[in-house]
Amino acid sequence: MKESFVTTQGSQQTQQPQKHYGITSPISLAAPKEIDCVLTQKLIETLKPFGVFEEEEELQRRILILGKLNNLVKEWIREISELKNLPQSVIENVGGKIFTFGSYRLGVHTKGADIDALCVAPRHVDRSDFFTSFYEKLKLQEEVKDLRAVEEAFVPVIKLCFDGIEIDILFARLALQTIPEDLDLRDDSLLKNLDIRCIRSLNGCRVTDEILHLVPNIDNFRLTLRAIKLWAKRHNIYSNILGFLGGVSWAMLVARTCQLYPNAIASTLVHKFFLVFSKWEWPNPVLLKQPEECNLNLPVWDPRVNPSDRYHLMPIITPAYPQQNSTYNVSVSTRMVMVEEFKQGLAITDEILLSKAEWSKLFEAPNFFQKYKHYIVLLASAPTEKQRLEWVGLVESKIRILVGSLEKNEFITLAHVNPQSFPAPKENPEKEEFRTMWVIGLVFKKTENSENLSVDLTYDIQSFTDTVYRQAINSKMFEMDMKIAAMHVKRKQLHQLLPSHVLQKKKKVNNPYDLLSYWLQHSTEGVRLTTLNDNSLDLSMDSDNSTSVPSPTSAMKTTSSFLVKRSLCLIRLKFCNLPYLCHSCIVEGITSLRHGTFGGGQLTSLLPKENII
Repeated sequence: MKESFVTTQGSQQTQQPQKHYGITSPISLAAPKEIDCVLTQKLIETLKPFGVFEEEEELQRRILILGKLNNLVKEWIREISELKNLPQSVIENVGGKIFTFGSYRLGVHTKGADIDALCVAPRHVDRSDFFTSFYEKLKLQEEVKDLRAVEEAFVPVIKLCFDGIEIDILFARLALQTIPEDLDLRDDSLLKNLDIRCIRSLNGCRVTDEILHLVPNIDNFRLTLRAIKLWAKRHNIYSNILGFLGGVSWAMLVARTCQLYPNAIASTLVHKFFLVFSKWEWPNPVLLKQPEECNLNLPVWDPRVNPSDRYHLMPIITPAYPQQNSTYNVSVSTRMVMVEEFKQGLAITDEILLSKAEWSKLFEAPNFFQKYKHYIVLLASAPTEKQRLEWVGLVESKIRILVGSLEKNEFITLAHVNPQSFPAPKENPEKEEFRTMWVIGLVFKKTENSENLSVDLTYDIQSFTDTVYRQAINSKMFEMDMKIAAMHVKRKQLHQLLPSHVLQKKKKVNNPYDLLSYWLQHSTEGVRLTTLNDNSLDLSMDSDNSTSVPSPTSAMKTTSSFLVKRSLCLIRLKFCNLPYLCHSCIVEGITSLRHGTFGGGQLTSLLPKENII
């Protein structure tokens, strides 16, 4: 995808009065310096291997698919108009249109991501038409696969795969006789006389369009948002349903940062993002614009009027009427986890701006399964794959209830749910069963007798499972053999339930001989070395997945002992005045070797060419 990533605003522009964005004055109008442009380019190069940029060919394919879908909508609406005996003059100009929203509309979708779309129809086309005749029309298209209608959802939707691209299509009927091509959905008057389902369906497009109109520079906003979304996903804090933030909430936080630093480019904006929100005084709301009253009597977020809104912990308010809090699922624990991540992000970006760290450090995935001593493992199982999908969807939507219940336990400080789910081992290998599990990390309050403390979580867990079963029965989803269970496990027991690759630890190497041996073995694999403390190094592979590295002992077997010893001696001669070879000299020696600055060809002359980076 071709974008003008490093977008600056010249001095001539900054000297003129700037358009004011947001509800407060900007914090800084400073223009980017040359180092900011260099750091932004480095950020782009770091993001590329993670697949956050789509190739131009794939983008054009999406545009072509949306064009086909748009033509289908127009054709279908003309057919409906003829069936309902509208005048020919109206039929010829009746229109109809597909709008997009979400990450695709914002311009930050990743490779293979789905598309959120909205079908807008004139007043004589009913929702029932959308779920019958349009559904049947889609069924006849050879490019359409996995077609399914979810008519009873909170926001009704048709889901499909069109020529390999997943698309969710919502429906909205406007009180207009025809749908013009240049229709602007931000116009509040369009909401008059609409039913609540149409208003909900329109909300995604209206919010997305408002965000794009409320940022000073769209290209800088997009690159910053790509970086923040990747960081949030890598750090397991990207999930609206589980009480973290979803895509639109992250977009609004980035948009607010852009408003506060209107001339900054992405490298600066990422740092300022962490600076602003690590110090934000929650529950003060994040607003992109002053809320407007449209006199349509729709419910809006307003803690002065609605007592329940006063209990929202991390309000981020959508900019389109009717204004809503996009983060009502956030709990005490999830906010605590996110604020801590903001602080760590600030510390890392401080280092990056001082050239003490690379951008890759920001996107390193922490090991959730080493973070806590105690966990709750939640298991959901069903007899068929189709039932499992429905059952898992319901259970996942209720996990925040369990987290809320655990938070109220007097002995629990934190309940941190990992947004990733995992396939669970079968209870009975001979029985057809599909199982999914989630893991919740627990922090218990420290008490005088904490070693002998016994905490009974039976009530919390039973209350949660009862709620899930009751909802499944009431919605007529429940089938025999749909099960849910929860168990408390300690960290050392996780290996019995989770796949081994999930639990792998990063190896630490203390011995200088082992350290250099390991580096020589893996120098062509892009090994990243990060000093942890005076006595150890963290050696981790530069890859999307958290992968443990082979043990240094195995590396030693395949590396010449003589080569390693000679290398250590030369590093000592070059860097170390001590009677022994200290850890820091090993690091300095390897760094010099990696960058070709050892001098005199002493060490590099010993190494085969394939071991030189």
